[in-house]
Amino acid sequence: TWHLKKIPQIVSERTFSLDSPKFEAKTKLELKSVCGIECQRKLPLPSLSDLKDFLSYETIFENGTRTLTEVNVLGLVLDPAGNTTKQRSSRKKRQIYGTDSRFSIYDKRFMTNFPFNTAVKISTGCSGILISPKHVLTAAHCLHNGKDYVKGSKRLRVGLMKTKSRGDGKKRKGAKRSRREVSVDPEVATELRQRSKGGGRKHRRSGRKQETSDGKPSFQWTRVKSTHIPKGWFKGVSGDIALDYDYAVLELKRPHKRKYMELGISPAIKMMPGSMIHFSGFDNDRSGQLVYRFCSISDESNDLFYQYCDAEPGSTGSGVYLRLKEPNKKKWKRKIIAVYSGHQWVDVNGEQQDYNVAVRITPLKYAQICFWIHGNDENCTRG
Repeated sequence: TWHLKKIPQIVSERTFSLDSPKFEAKTKLELKSVCGIECQRKLPLPSLSDLKDFLSYETIFENGTRTLTEVNVLGLVLDPAGNTTKQRSSRKKRQIYGTDSRFSIYDKRFMTNFPFNTAVKISTGCSGILISPKHVLTAAHCLHNGKDYVKGSKRLRVGLMKTKSRGDGKKRKGAKRSRREVSVDPEVATELRQRSKGGGRKHRRSGRKQETSDGKPSFQWTRVKSTHIPKGWFKGVSGDIALDYDYAVLELKRPHKRKYMELGISPAIKMMPGSMIHFSGFDNDRSGQLVYRFCSISDESNDLFYQYCDAEPGSTGSGVYLRLKEPNKKKWKRKIIAVYSGHQWVDVNGEQQDYNVAVRITPLKYAQICFWIHGNDENCTRG
């Protein structure tokens, strides 16, 4: 079951105006991390003043103006255990680990329904996930390289998967629909109409190819009103040592009416059923397709999950979720517990090894993201 936790409070103290950024950074979908598993074990636990600094955040608006908000952290109990990870067997792998275990979602009935409909495409080339009627969670490096905002983030847009193609299922004035057509699936009806126009032979010859093109999602693109990035992501604040703050929240200009996924606090590996995580995104090597995968987690630190989920650039920024039961209820509940940060080379026992890494949603990060969504901490007291 999901374990309820008392959440610390993130309270804004002061907001300053900053100069407009240059928007000259190049988008990097794969990062080179310096601090790996061994390095994480040796890191001291951040102090309360460090955390205030890391959790202060920049907001950039669609007109290019920028602010810095300093925060205070209330009700936090620091864990004396430190930034520990468990020693596990190591192995050298690639981004696709052995047999490719990813699933391309072709059927629009799945693609446009929960939980797959929560996946979104970011115009800089990453993925993201819907976390409210107006907010999207993604990776910070999709928008900012640690020193400057990336070129494509000046006119940032989010692509939401369309539930219907233009004209699908719409009844024209005066047009009569036969009983038979009403009872069939809209996609089947479209195919039947195409065949009646003499396209049947062509469809049979290239059926597999046709299925692939039909399975590509179409997007409704929405402008981004503002973007929040934690100060801990910026180089010179936390140093170029870890990915702990590789997350960002985008506020859309217009709310959507789709079902979104709730946030959850990331449990330890031993608290997950089969230590299984799931995420969906738009991998570059499967152009235009929604790609879903699930896998178990290999290692963890206080802020990161190290895993071998098959993924390629383009899926970075996806929301990593799992299914657990609600306390005292029989229903399963999916919640986002991490943000997929991408492929990383890390130090393990003095060797460079690669993992796919996700940033965990800790109680502090939950409080911050929840504060960004609601504008206050009243709705964020229990995770």
